[in-house]
Amino acid sequence: MKKVVITGMGIVSPVGCGIEYAWKNLLAGKSGIRKITEFDTEEIASKIAGVPHRGTKPGDYNPDIAVDPREQRKMENSIIYGLVAADEAIKDAGLIDYSGDKERVGVSMGSGVGGLSTIAGTDKDIFEHGPRFVSPFFVPKCVVNMTAGHISIKYGFSGPNIAMATACATGAHSIGEGAEIIKRGDADIMVCGGTEAAVCALGVTGFSAMRALSTRNDDPEHASRPWDKDRDGFVLGEGAGVLVLEEYEHAVKRGAKIYAEVAGFGMCADAYHITAPAPNGAGAKRAMMLAMKKAKIKPKDVDYINAHGTSTGLGDLGELIAVKELFDKNKTCMSSTKSMTGHLLGAAGAVEAIFSVLAIRDNIVPPTINLQNPIEEVGDFNLVPNKAQKREVDVVLSNSFGFGGTNASLILKRVK
Repeated sequence: MKKVVITGMGIVSPVGCGIEYAWKNLLAGKSGIRKITEFDTEEIASKIAGVPHRGTKPGDYNPDIAVDPREQRKMENSIIYGLVAADEAIKDAGLIDYSGDKERVGVSMGSGVGGLSTIAGTDKDIFEHGPRFVSPFFVPKCVVNMTAGHISIKYGFSGPNIAMATACATGAHSIGEGAEIIKRGDADIMVCGGTEAAVCALGVTGFSAMRALSTRNDDPEHASRPWDKDRDGFVLGEGAGVLVLEEYEHAVKRGAKIYAEVAGFGMCADAYHITAPAPNGAGAKRAMMLAMKKAKIKPKDVDYINAHGTSTGLGDLGELIAVKELFDKNKTCMSSTKSMTGHLLGAAGAVEAIFSVLAIRDNIVPPTINLQNPIEEVGDFNLVPNKAQKREVDVVLSNSFGFGGTNASLILKRVK
């Protein structure tokens, strides 16, 4: 069986853009949640979100570094996020001037909800001005596979090209399926991840109508609080995460830097409810078990779990129950980086896989901030409360669970 490794990473996130900037802020426990200023939230219940800070300083989101400003007008924000993160990942992997067979380089890049702001804006244009005002770029902006398409076109990667759309599990599914494509022998390299730009009036209103979002509007930085008794919903976030996956021997031959191995991938369905998780985290448990089976490891081998951990009542509890049933509290710890980034929906799994890889690289696990009053079910399980912890990290499990009951778990492992 072919071994798949990670040779490049790139990120756009509320806690920073660029791998090292985002990681530094995450380890420091800095929240990327703030009040929404991009549109009027007066009549919307939730008025906070995690949005990348746009600027020209290091760590800021500056789309001009990867996408010509004239071309940006033809793209949805989610596409631009994806291209910026891909640019960093591809450079990090040393593939900008890749001279190998580009028919053996593919892209697996998805989005949970796609071009919401463009859809809403175009509908408004039709209502106010008529069909003649619809942009010819409307459809290419909104179709979920366009980020994958733009990446392949920009870099000439003509191998397998797919786009997942599995809600909040999209990023993890994109990575898992990208790894499977390499293992099947259909590609040597896959550029994988997720992107999302749902912080718009339509997106925030929609999730608010479900009563899924936190309304701690006067205290944004403390709004996302997984496993805390005072949690009141998740905080919507946006951004992108991209990882370059590569067949191990191929990476060694070209002298690539190797971060970690994608050792296992598990996916399943709850087959239970469109938004609520299966009771007691049955689906989550099954996905984790499948990932460990693929990786040929036991629960005792897992050092750290990057949780789905969104800060919702049922979701937090179900995942925690499943984890406590499977893992030894004296060996395995777990944290939710969504406490700082918010929930990036289709980008979450990819962004969190990046954080998981960096935990392996640096032997340190990021905290769950705002965990002041844990729910009783936590007990003495280590959820890395409020401060990063130095510890030996060789194997990480990263979880992503989405609406519709779709589940994904990744096993990331140190290459020795």
